[in-house]
Amino acid sequence: MKVDNSFGPIDIAISGLRAQGKQMEVISSNVANARTTDAGQGQPYRRLEATFKSEDGLGGVTLDRIVPDMSDFLSVLDPGSPLADKAGYVAMPNVNLPVEMMNLNIATRIYQANAAILKRYQQMVETTLELLR
Repeated sequence: MKVDNSFGPIDIAISGLRAQGKQMEVISSNVANARTTDAGQGQPYRRLEATFKSEDGLGGVTLDRIVPDMSDFLSVLDPGSPLADKAGYVAMPNVNLPVEMMNLNIATRIYQANAAILKRYQQMVETTLELLR
């Protein structure tokens, strides 16, 4: 009988927890900066997106990169603002709060699913140990 030291389900669930934790951090940054009109260099805050990649085989998922969303900035008419252009428009971040809230809800559900896997695995181990006594 060969004993395999890999904890596949545990490793996969933990990698999912870590990845979705990072995803929630990125979403939180987007929400916090949804009204930041000058994030440096005269540009409004640019929405960030987390990209993931799968590990070799069935090893789970890892954060690949955090990339800026290159979609157009929103324009809001505010002629009294010091950041307004000649036409009176202010460039606003390309953050759409309803989309961010949906993404946060999805990331939370995935995080909860991975936590449930770990809890179920713990229950299985405890039951096995109880049977062996």
